[in-house]
Amino acid sequence: MPVDHYENFPVASFLLPRHLRKPIETIYRFARSADDFADEGDLADSARLELLDGYRQSLHRLSAGQRGELGPLFLELAHWIESYDLPVELFHDLLDAFSQDVTTKRYANIRDLMDYCSRSANPIGRLLVHLNKRQSEQTLRWSDAICSALQLINFWQDVAVDWRKGRVYLPQEDLERFSVSESDIADARTGDAWQALMAFQCQRARELLESGRPLTRALPGRMGYELRFVLAGGHAILDKIDAVKGDVFRRRPVLGTFDWIVRAPAALLA
Repeated sequence: MPVDHYENFPVASFLLPRHLRKPIETIYRFARSADDFADEGDLADSARLELLDGYRQSLHRLSAGQRGELGPLFLELAHWIESYDLPVELFHDLLDAFSQDVTTKRYANIRDLMDYCSRSANPIGRLLVHLNKRQSEQTLRWSDAICSALQLINFWQDVAVDWRKGRVYLPQEDLERFSVSESDIADARTGDAWQALMAFQCQRARELLESGRPLTRALPGRMGYELRFVLAGGHAILDKIDAVKGDVFRRRPVLGTFDWIVRAPAALLA
């Protein structure tokens, strides 16, 4: 699942197999801390890129077996990479995506946005598939669909948050198609055009999310159940966006305990 979505979907929850909790937590700490380099505080862009490059250099030292030069996080990461034969390039992909967040603030079309998702979100899912030793061309495609969908859902959920950071993830071609301008985002205008745009984006994300559902059956035991909760959470956020007709400006859609209680029975049986 994409890093941004750990606030909505439980990290290493009780459903996860116990032996996978530590490696998942380590992967999350790597991704979360690197993402914070790109997003948090008031650092200059050059400083953000320098911090991310420091992580890249640590990955290179990890691959070269230079353990004496690694900090605690990367020593843990090296252990799990070796234990589960995780592809190191997936960690590099995440860093490339976080660097892209620093340098790229707009996306011309859905193709460009999905290309970004292939690095910002999909590596996390692929790492989870590898941890479960279920990697195949098909399972990785399903994982990519789920992770990219969750990333899109996060974008639609956080339109206002991202605007304050100078970013617009809604594809420019879609803004033009639905006659929505960036001034509409700045002024939180939620008329008919905005509602139609957001309904379109939510449906796009729903279809992509559902296309990956077979992975819930392909992953073993409790991991499959965990993934069903992830999909249920994605649909719940989309339902909340639809319920307010796309007005994510006045109240950011989030999941609470009650949402999980209501969704749990259906999620487990899905």
